[in-house]
Amino acid sequence: MTAAIHVRAAVAADLDFLVDCNAAMALETEQRTLDRALLTRGVAALFAQPQRGFYLVAERAGARVGCVLVTHEWSDWRNGDWWWLQSVYVVPAARRGGVFRALHGEVARRARLDPGVVGLRLYVERDNRAAQATYAALGLRDAGYLMLEAAHPGAGTCA
Repeated sequence: MTAAIHVRAAVAADLDFLVDCNAAMALETEQRTLDRALLTRGVAALFAQPQRGFYLVAERAGARVGCVLVTHEWSDWRNGDWWWLQSVYVVPAARRGGVFRALHGEVARRARLDPGVVGLRLYVERDNRAAQATYAALGLRDAGYLMLEAAHPGAGTCA
């Protein structure tokens, strides 16, 4: 029998785990090597400015096995915030074991308790069919938008 998954708010002591997860996720999904010092400052900034969002950490048998970052996007159309699930990562040995389901469930629970939240969103790589299937099984659907960006020079680089 597999031990239960416990999801909790991340704390500053989780910094190294969160940085490791972000670096691993970028390398696995986008073949990008992140600047570790910049990434560490970015994760730490969230703890210093919690209005930007929050991390959740999943644990099984006392070991950290996954995480998710939740950030906010204001919607004037709906007069509320979309919560974006970002930096989703499950350690390889814990995959296909309900870790993301538990993380998503906790985010959804918190969102339902906050009357200012209008829904959940996330983005996924076009070719990441396994993640897309997982998200679809939890009720997430293609929103019909194509994501575009224009990064500012000096905003941090990825190899």
